Amino acid sequence: MRKNSVSRKTAETDIQLSLAIDGSGVSKIETGIGFLEHMLALFARHGSFDLEIKAAGDTYVDFHHLTEDIGICLGDAFRSALGDKTGINRYGTAFIPMDETLAMVSVDLSNRPYLVFNAAIPCAKVGDFHTELVEEFMKAFADHGGFTLHVNVLYGKNSHHIIEAIFKALGHAMKMAVSKNVGVEGVLSTKGLL
Repeated sequence: MRKNSVSRKTAETDIQLSLAIDGSGVSKIETGIGFLEHMLALFARHGSFDLEIKAAGDTYVDFHHLTEDIGICLGDAFRSALGDKTGINRYGTAFIPMDETLAMVSVDLSNRPYLVFNAAIPCAKVGDFHTELVEEFMKAFADHGGFTLHVNVLYGKNSHHIIEAIFKALGHAMKMAVSKNVGVEGVLSTKGLL
């Protein structure tokens, strides 16, 4: 199995994360941020990744540091677990509807981190979670995973639905990109290296 565990301890956060790429979508996530836990569980389920996270941080300030650092750890875990990326699809794209919302996420496991984030989220908060942190999470995930990541919400009105569609689409796109392709020898690049 392609798997990895990551620990990150700073003056602001303390995170232990375990990822199994070839899993069944089982997750156990404890962050103290209920909405983020829900989104990460959706990501794991829709990507068929086994994901365990135990995280704490300075949430008395706000949720920024912990959300960003979980994105860092998840990106690091994928990068390490994928190794040299031999035989994988490399690319993945998913369009996911959530009631009135349609989100598209496209990923290239290129080792060239870049984020395009086009998602107008109407509300500043969902519950006690600041919605601007979705982009911060995605940037940390892409930067540390070495992914080119495009997140586009084509339309939507409900902030919860918009964010949920994004995380589900991310799970499906990543599942496609990390999947083994029997027709690919080495890596899917004319350079011979990703």
